[in-house]
Amino acid sequence: MNQQLHGVSETMLIPLWARAEETRRKHPIIRDEKAVTIVQGMDYDFGKFRNAWLTQVGVSVRSMLLDDAAERFLRLRKNVVVINLGAGLDTRFERLNCEAVAHWYDVDVPEGIALRRRYFSEGPNNTFIAASMFDKSWLDAVEDSGEHVLIIAEGLLMYFTEDELKPLFRRLAERFPHAEMLIELLPPFLVGKGKKHESVSKVGDAPEFKWSPRKTRDLETWHNAIQFVEEWNLYDYHKGRWKWFGYLGRMPVLRPRLACRIARLRFS
Repeated sequence: MNQQLHGVSETMLIPLWARAEETRRKHPIIRDEKAVTIVQGMDYDFGKFRNAWLTQVGVSVRSMLLDDAAERFLRLRKNVVVINLGAGLDTRFERLNCEAVAHWYDVDVPEGIALRRRYFSEGPNNTFIAASMFDKSWLDAVEDSGEHVLIIAEGLLMYFTEDELKPLFRRLAERFPHAEMLIELLPPFLVGKGKKHESVSKVGDAPEFKWSPRKTRDLETWHNAIQFVEEWNLYDYHKGRWKWFGYLGRMPVLRPRLACRIARLRFS
């Protein structure tokens, strides 16, 4: 396993481990039995993440917030197309009620999709696309026949530069007008500190954190169709689990630099 995944691709195992650990708790923030099964059967040293409690809590809370936001989107609409960028071993398609989904696309680099196929199967309304999100060709593989489009990017954007991400967002805004997008945004203070991060530093060829905006509204300058709608700060939820770090993260003077957010955008 270690030889097959490295760098950004190997980081897909961190949220898998975190969700499995959370599921084993007495009162879990999120339940993911599929993650438990995969972790138990995979030949990989998950023990190296044992002390990464901040990561474990953060992944659990961000998963909860993204699940809730996606569920609201699906509950209020019919014939929805969902595009899950950097899908890795994400189990959101299995966790959510997807009756309103016309089609769900899981997009990841070829090595990520190859691993995904070991544990997940495609179905009539779930397709895997093996391509970098920067590869324009995957856009042609998406049949947005649904009335509404939701794009999700979790645990992904922080590994790329603004110069790399801007063209991607512009293509998404033009290809999927009126779509909504849910994205995770890294605390700005962590940019440039990936190799010192409690969990990311444990993967082979530890990738660097390259981007996080101080103000989410800055993304509106990337394309005239991008509209910031709302965001949620992870430290405002399950406060007891964040311990001392949560107090720091919620202090007004530190909040802008420490903010770990889930943001909702609309292409209007």
